Amino acid sequence: MDEALLKENERIDDLKCKGLKIIQNPKGFCFGIDAVLLGNFCEIKKEAKVVDLGTGTGIMPILIAGKSSAKKVYAVEIQEKVADMAKRSVLLNKLEKRIEIINEDLKNIEGVIGVNSIDVVVSNPPYMNPSGGLKNPEDLKAISRHEIKCTLEDVIKTAGRLLKHNGHFYLVHRPHRLVDIMCLCRKYKLEPKKLRFVHPSKNKKPNLLLLKCIKAARPELKLLDPLYVYKEDGSYTDDIHNIYGKESLNRSK
Repeated sequence: MDEALLKENERIDDLKCKGLKIIQNPKGFCFGIDAVLLGNFCEIKKEAKVVDLGTGTGIMPILIAGKSSAKKVYAVEIQEKVADMAKRSVLLNKLEKRIEIINEDLKNIEGVIGVNSIDVVVSNPPYMNPSGGLKNPEDLKAISRHEIKCTLEDVIKTAGRLLKHNGHFYLVHRPHRLVDIMCLCRKYKLEPKKLRFVHPSKNKKPNLLLLKCIKAARPELKLLDPLYVYKEDGSYTDDIHNIYGKESLNRSK
């Protein structure tokens, strides 16, 4: 039955949590640990309305819907083929009543989702600036990794517009863009509140950051303990095992 949802070169991967699964194409762009870390960094109140900007194959809305009491998760993806894969993953998990995949440019999403109407916005956007070395700017991997269809400012501006007063914004990105991120968040009234750096191991520099902002909040940033992914023997740390095994994203209020 599940295999009927698959297309050429696709497979079904088990997310190892609450029976959740996702359709992926190894020849395309598959989700990475950054998406899992971001998904589990979120805190979602009961009946919340959530938006994922640049959802890719749908890992974020599936994790959020599966692990929280969110009422509705809107997942925005500009690439038609990728959005179609996400829609089929939603069907695979029988979450179509709670997740809506929107095949649209996030810069135009205000015509679909009302401004100041969302409780939580999450995003795992492209990390890299477009470069002259890109041979095929329409390639699925290139669009997922490079700022071809949207910029960091597009993502943060859209998040600021969609969120309610005191709404939460969660972002995963690269540490070298930290100054840009902080400046843009302040520009669009998203006040940075929690920051956590992710290191491959204890003896290596961070290669990811996790950021929580609150719309129109007072200034006060809390720097969380660093998160280390691997032990010296190459196995996951206890923190990573705990994150993968996290059952709930619910927050009390």
